[in-house]
Amino acid sequence: MKKLKLFLLLIVFLLIALMITNYMVSYQAKGKIYTSTSKIPKNKVGLLLGTAKFLSNGNINLYYTYRINAAVALYKANKIEYILVSGDNGRKTYDEPTTFKEDLIAKGIPEDKIFLDYAGFRTLDSVIRAKEIFGQDSITIISQEFHNERAIYLAKHNNIKAIAFNAKDVQGRYGLKVQLREYLARAKASIDVLFNVSPKFLGDKIEIK
Repeated sequence: MKKLKLFLLLIVFLLIALMITNYMVSYQAKGKIYTSTSKIPKNKVGLLLGTAKFLSNGNINLYYTYRINAAVALYKANKIEYILVSGDNGRKTYDEPTTFKEDLIAKGIPEDKIFLDYAGFRTLDSVIRAKEIFGQDSITIISQEFHNERAIYLAKHNNIKAIAFNAKDVQGRYGLKVQLREYLARAKASIDVLFNVSPKFLGDKIEIK
């Protein structure tokens, strides 16, 4: 019985810690997130956070589609000059940045306005590499709101001035599953900040001028 009580207390403690972390991340992004292209300030570079184009069942990933649409809307509204696509290219058969680039071009974005970061394995990597590799200390992050809040939190703690533009969110069971995972992702982000974790790779600079 004593062990059960200790276990339950531990669960309660962890849940409270997750709730506090979630609130802290959201609070630090307050006033820095926009849903309107007419109201968002202009930045030279929009950091488009990667994701897979297709789900495991073969269907299109709406998170991907909506992020593409958001980036195109920002560019066409003249609120960004360049799009830095940061995503996972950890194996030869999986290349998020190039897939994004092809679809951005198909939507009318000039190829010379698109830069690719193939080592955006995590949000932390994407945000820090935007500064350390691509020379940007002021960026507009493009993703869904929950993701944008975490990215801004990471940017703030790495001395990057960041705002964000919300892509349309995904509803339904799949959207709920992603939202629940976000609690754990935010806890991990807080630990990364606490221990000053660096990206998996840095490398040569590719400054966007």
